[in-house]
Amino acid sequence: MITSSNFLLFALASLALNLTPGADMLYVATQSTSRGVKAGIVSALGIMCGCLIHLLAAILGLSAIIASSAMAFSIIKYAGALYLLYLGIHSFFSQQAFQPTVEKKLSSLYKIFRQGVLTNALNPKVALFFLAFLPQFIRPDMAVQWQILLLGAWFNLSGTIVNIIVAVLFGKMGNWLIKRKWFMKWQPKITGLLLSGLGIRMALQSRK
Repeated sequence: MITSSNFLLFALASLALNLTPGADMLYVATQSTSRGVKAGIVSALGIMCGCLIHLLAAILGLSAIIASSAMAFSIIKYAGALYLLYLGIHSFFSQQAFQPTVEKKLSSLYKIFRQGVLTNALNPKVALFFLAFLPQFIRPDMAVQWQILLLGAWFNLSGTIVNIIVAVLFGKMGNWLIKRKWFMKWQPKITGLLLSGLGIRMALQSRK
């Protein structure tokens, strides 16, 4: 299996990458600020499950198909971009502002969780990341699939922990912002613009 020194190097590299602001972190921060800490944590857990889909795909070799097929990459990319644009436009024109005193219903939390799963699962860059990053720490003379599972699971776990911390921090910020009337007025539009921006960013990204 993987040597302890190699795993430590991978763990440090994974932590550095997960601490770098990206689409997932921005999505969690947006949900936390606008909907509260609980919604942010649920979003982070949804992203974690979406990442598990990419990990399973990497183990089964589907990531290689996405990397080699421009059509497969484009289909997944534009599906994810359209979904984020839909969420952004819906939020932009929504009349509902953040209400921290209202307890989130299970159905609402499930919807947030599902959005997190789809946001990550429909991002082909995650699949390509697993394909490009994990092999650098894998010994080809050992059980490759088990090494992918171990490294991918660790990367996903560390990323989830970082996103949960982001959810708590930005959720607390949301509780402070809720006392500002300007935030109550512009929050849905700010959230909508951020989500739409993520969608446009995903649509414009290349395979490189």
